[in-house]
Amino acid sequence: MLHRARGLLVRQRTMTACAIRAHFAEFGIVVGQGRQRVDGLVDLLDDDDMTLPAHARIALAVLVNQLKELDRQVEAIERELAQIQRVNPMAKLLSSIPGIGPITATALAATVPDATMFRSGREFAAWLGLTPKQNSTGGKDRLGRITKQGDSYLRHLLVIGARNVVRYPKARSRVGGGWIEALLERRRPLVVAIAVANKLARIVWAMMITGEFYRPKLAA
Repeated sequence: MLHRARGLLVRQRTMTACAIRAHFAEFGIVVGQGRQRVDGLVDLLDDDDMTLPAHARIALAVLVNQLKELDRQVEAIERELAQIQRVNPMAKLLSSIPGIGPITATALAATVPDATMFRSGREFAAWLGLTPKQNSTGGKDRLGRITKQGDSYLRHLLVIGARNVVRYPKARSRVGGGWIEALLERRRPLVVAIAVANKLARIVWAMMITGEFYRPKLAA
């Protein structure tokens, strides 16, 4: 329930931030996507030299206050999840995997209480929708986009963690740096992140089954 509540609040926060950016754009103040850029717009609202109509300032002030309140609520839930991660054995175990923090670890521990329901790591990754579709023509197997079946929240968290692994060399080296770097030479970073998320899912299943902490050399 904490994770579902957090997911709802994060979506509301994203919608509010987008609304603030869109309203500023109506007055010719345009910024790109990203939370940091929206925070810059919030600072502009306190600038007395900024010429905005009074009604626009009122509307934007309401949205800014809502954004700050959503930040506070999300942070409160994340602190609670971090506390759960420190005492939950499975969450502590999964947190040893690069790219998996308290939020992802507690979500996996809560959603998958018994990993033996899956016969293999590949089946677990397929349940999360992280395996590519297979298109066979002329005796050749071609891999398409991932199926995106299963739990979209867990898949989203794993992809975010995988993108961090791909972005930072130190994290890449702990998951199999050579393999990831070879993929980066041929594929876009997002495609590589999906492949890493698939690998992380298989590692998660193996650790849930064995109860062993993450070993970088074995993963590589």
